[in-house]
Amino acid sequence: MKRILVPVLIVCLLAFTGCSFTGREDEVGEIEYVIGVSQANLGEPWRVSMNREIQEEANKHKNARVIFTDAAQSSQKQIRDVERLMKQGIDLLIISPNEAKPLTPIVQETYRKIPVIVLDREIENSNYTMFIGADNQLIGRKAGQFVSQLLGARGGKVVEIGGLLGSTPAKDRSDGFRAELAKHENIHIVGTITADWLRDKAEDLMKEQLRKWPNVDVVFAQNDPMALGASRAASALGRKGIKFIGIDGLSGQWGGIQLVGRKVLEATFIYPTGGKEAVQYAFSILNHEANLPKRVTLDSIKVTQENVSEYLSQ
Repeated sequence: MKRILVPVLIVCLLAFTGCSFTGREDEVGEIEYVIGVSQANLGEPWRVSMNREIQEEANKHKNARVIFTDAAQSSQKQIRDVERLMKQGIDLLIISPNEAKPLTPIVQETYRKIPVIVLDREIENSNYTMFIGADNQLIGRKAGQFVSQLLGARGGKVVEIGGLLGSTPAKDRSDGFRAELAKHENIHIVGTITADWLRDKAEDLMKEQLRKWPNVDVVFAQNDPMALGASRAASALGRKGIKFIGIDGLSGQWGGIQLVGRKVLEATFIYPTGGKEAVQYAFSILNHEANLPKRVTLDSIKVTQENVSEYLSQ
């Protein structure tokens, strides 16, 4: 078992490499494990929440420290981030890949040397220790079912706002959503926007595109910030009567749960970050526990006007 001290040298090294080092400042001393966390971006509130969960759970372990990196939606930067983390001697890597294809080789290479937990977004093979995430195709299907219920027998026109092309949640959510709507001949997807998970980009693109789409009944956005951006765009253009649906279900002023409570969104689907679970399983792996699963599937819950008060009260 490797034992690592926490000298000033490591702190200086992290400052030069753009990484952030977390741990209790009053507990500088001998540690056993350093966990690297390679985050795809911190432009999404959901990913900020994931990092917070990871840090809070890791703080329960006095013998461990966590190093965070932010790829800022750049797959090439994320590859360099992982390479730097490896040079800093991490014992386990938690990675949420920006895109599947570019990140598969570096995950595979890292897995040959240390345990790797792939969190939220898939890669192109199973060369990792464990995957933790929700079933995005299932969430997409549930969103499609909710849209069909909203529109009823009369049907209607739908716009889909997608996340980053090349990320597996964007593809899986769209596949599930479209497969469900294909069952209804009177529901038509009239347009698609790719907004890279970003609220402002969704708002700008929707302002442009809504002029081309005179009749839109429902907007399904693959996360809540994009749904909020689309709602703001519709309001700015005076387009009333459009219903908006998102995914994430965070709490907080601009979280999906509050947006449902304020009737900005018709529904959101709580999408667990898996941050807490990733750290818990990380220590199980580092402690060589037996019979650990290869995949951990997290549950997702639909929040609508009917049950939102339950979640607001929490």
